[in-house]
Amino acid sequence: MNEKIYSTMKVTGIVNLVFGIITIVMGIATGIVMLVCSTRLLKRKSEVIF
Repeated sequence: MNEKIYSTMKVTGIVNLVFGIITIVMGIATGIVMLVCSTRLLKRKSEVIF
């Protein structure tokens, strides 16, 4: 009985760890893309007309 509980806890911990790592990587990638896009906008600031 206890072995099933520990096995379930182990799998849950691994899944949470994987999702955490994926979330961190996606957050860093999104930040880099946003910085690149904003840099392009700032370079072409004089061409933007409102």
